Amino acid sequence: MIPNGALDGIRVLDFSHALAGPYCTLLLADYGAEVYKLEAKDGDMGRGWGPPFAGGESSFFLGLNRGKLGISINLKEPEGLDLCLRLIDKMDVLIENFRPGAMERLGLGYDALHKRNPRLVYCSISGYGQNGPSRDEAAMDLVVQSSSGLLSVTGTEQGESVRCGYGVTDVTAGMFAVIGILLALRARETSGTGQYVDVSMLDGMISTMSSNYMGFLGSGKVPKPMGTSFPTVVPYCAFHTKDRDISIAVGSEKLWAAFCTAIERPDLEKHSDYATNPVRIRNRAALQAVLGEVFATRGVAEWVERLHGAGIPCSMVRNFEEVVSHPQCEVRQMFPVMEHAKAGAHRVTGTPVKLSETPGHPTTPAPLLGEHTRGTLRAFFDLDDAFLDDLARRRVIFGQQSVSGPIA
Repeated sequence: MIPNGALDGIRVLDFSHALAGPYCTLLLADYGAEVYKLEAKDGDMGRGWGPPFAGGESSFFLGLNRGKLGISINLKEPEGLDLCLRLIDKMDVLIENFRPGAMERLGLGYDALHKRNPRLVYCSISGYGQNGPSRDEAAMDLVVQSSSGLLSVTGTEQGESVRCGYGVTDVTAGMFAVIGILLALRARETSGTGQYVDVSMLDGMISTMSSNYMGFLGSGKVPKPMGTSFPTVVPYCAFHTKDRDISIAVGSEKLWAAFCTAIERPDLEKHSDYATNPVRIRNRAALQAVLGEVFATRGVAEWVERLHGAGIPCSMVRNFEEVVSHPQCEVRQMFPVMEHAKAGAHRVTGTPVKLSETPGHPTTPAPLLGEHTRGTLRAFFDLDDAFLDDLARRRVIFGQQSVSGPIA
């Protein structure tokens, strides 16, 4: 783990799978927490999400589970459940993202564990939360993009619905889980006790769409898809140039004046239909048609140079290859290389928050299934190899290495 990391000394038992929970614990691990990823014998479902695979390992899984210690215990066996409970006694945080009620059925619900370990911060991530009429509904990213209203405003102006290009509801829930866990750990410094952190994908999306919902709550008008446009600022969208698309954002009247000069259309600045943002919104279609003709006259590189020179926020619409190779991402260390026992050298995404004194960074590659089971149980409970071999033979614990060799 990271020496003197911001979360140094915080131990996390991670029951989560797929995307939302693993993204949360990815961030916790990058900033120094000891994350013990507990998997059943078949492993996290994310291990099978591919292609692509590298050395038989899912690239999806490799990217989301670096920095974690992999342990595999059979919770359906009484001895396995007892080992798990003993591990929980030593943890600061537990996180899970099963359907509501699943952990209770295993005997691992919050109420039972709070009695065992009152300092435990217990975080549950679910589609719709732990109460309410939708509590038991199955949820995945696309479904919650729909149920939260996001899909209704994401798409073309002709009304075609388009899924957001990444698992936004999962990742948002993962980020809110990090926030909730840190809040609970901070409160524990005063109270001495942990608490339950209930994070739902639906709640997270409504919160992050606050500006969209405030537009509806303030006007009563149901918003519709607008392509790349923004409802309260014009011009704010993507345009075709002679060769590539460019996105621009003109968010103030000062920028509007500079923009009109940069595109060599000073006549637009004081035009009665475009002089202020409110009138530009009323005349959005006409203005965007005019600007579309202007942008089509030059290539994207020239437009970016001109607009950047005038202080206008803009960017070529880059693809992933262009982002990965961009010098800004290199300086910010956003695609570091890791070495995995099976996958070999592979790139992952870097840490998003830069801290001056306790910087986070990827530490170790994603674990093999059960790779650290033995090492963890030895370290916490001083169990010898003969006892661990017996547990493995009776399928109480699992690991990808042979039972005669160490799993550390």
